[in-house]
Amino acid sequence: MNVPRSFIIEADGGSRGNPGRAAFGAVVLDPITNEVLLERAETIGHASNNVAEYRGLIAGLEAVAELDPTALVHVRLDSKLVVEQMSGRWKIKHPDMKVLALRARGILPYENVTYSWIPREKNTRADALLNAVLDAER
Repeated sequence: MNVPRSFIIEADGGSRGNPGRAAFGAVVLDPITNEVLLERAETIGHASNNVAEYRGLIAGLEAVAELDPTALVHVRLDSKLVVEQMSGRWKIKHPDMKVLALRARGILPYENVTYSWIPREKNTRADALLNAVLDAER
């Protein structure tokens, strides 16, 4: 019997202006060693913080899917909105968020992904990635 691999995703999104110039950062970690396995960061043009947060989540999930599409994943975000919506505890009312949430849910099996909120100061890796790409774009 194979034991599924597991990963941690730390993701963040931000917008300077909200909405404004936006970017995301996502880091895939080994849950035992805390080693960074993959990083993703990209500017996404003019968007809100919430759209950028979802885009960071999607980038992290896609990175894990490249490593092992059957893996168990724990996602840590500093966006209470995204955590609660993706966990199914809050309704998704905004049409843009619905599209992004559906996209995120379609990347890996829903039952393989769990979510938790972390304070902003604990999400420094993903935050640094998104700020670096925003700063580089100036």
